[in-house]
Amino acid sequence: MISVPINDPNYRGKYDVLKNELLNTGVVSEMALSSSPITDVWNNVGGFTWSGKDPELASDFSVTNVTHDFGTLVNWQIIRGRDFSRSFKSDSAAIIINETAAKYLGLKNPVGEFIKENDGKNSWQIIGVIKDLIMTSPYSPEKRAFFFLDFNYNAASQIHVKIKSTTSAREALPRIEAVFKKVVPSASFDYKFVDQQYAKKFGQEERIGQLASLFAILAIFISCLGLFGLASFVAEQRTKEIGIRKVMGASVLNLWKMLSKDFMLLVGISILISIPAARYFMENWLQKYEYRTEMAWWIFALAGVGALLITLFTVSFQAIKSAMANPVKSLKSE
Repeated sequence: MISVPINDPNYRGKYDVLKNELLNTGVVSEMALSSSPITDVWNNVGGFTWSGKDPELASDFSVTNVTHDFGTLVNWQIIRGRDFSRSFKSDSAAIIINETAAKYLGLKNPVGEFIKENDGKNSWQIIGVIKDLIMTSPYSPEKRAFFFLDFNYNAASQIHVKIKSTTSAREALPRIEAVFKKVVPSASFDYKFVDQQYAKKFGQEERIGQLASLFAILAIFISCLGLFGLASFVAEQRTKEIGIRKVMGASVLNLWKMLSKDFMLLVGISILISIPAARYFMENWLQKYEYRTEMAWWIFALAGVGALLITLFTVSFQAIKSAMANPVKSLKSE
């Protein structure tokens, strides 16, 4: 999906033509207009009243004016009522609200109720309630939102175009640009990908994630070097003990277990210490987000098993090498 700002007055009166031309290209599935970007809300408006409102309550709502196809474009989910429809001319005085706004209004059944301006000049009937769209910050609760139908395209500032899933952006963009240039030659085609704009909200987390991954790999590598060196040192210190045990009938498997178990025990203890600490800090980090996942137990179990396997693999090379050494060479200095 791309968004193109309405940066030329010559767009006015040509939206229907533009939409038909875009759909005829065969690479576009939907087009809609709105007064704000999909990833932001530019208008916060107060001065509304509704049935049962406290007269002393001063409230503002994020307001977005949209065209009929906006809901289909963003795939919003209607939980009560219906979407805007060209079949109902009365929708010019209709409004769709999000879940947060519905809870704030305190109406048991908001569909069919009216939102009015304080001066009583204008009123809109609620025709639908949608699930919250995370249009602004993912770190804070979603704002209570009103969506008005921009019946005459007067408030539009953004054109949103959805490319068909069966068509690549590389193939579709030249065709889309050609349509824009044909319909409004004086306008510049300055598009932005909606998913990239949304991803910018998580830019800091992505950088932290990349750095954390890099340092985790370095830490694992350095730890493996340390384990390998320690295993070599222990094997060297116990060379004669290994030789004696092997002469007395100890198998390679028994010697491998003897040399590996101490390392596995130490790593097991470190896992028991680190898992509660990791869970504590991860849970605190997730609290920054209003909408967040839960830390499943299998994540820590998988990390623990991974640490044990890496330790076992690192130590086993030296342990097996020492266990398979000729005991005569190990004891010849005695």
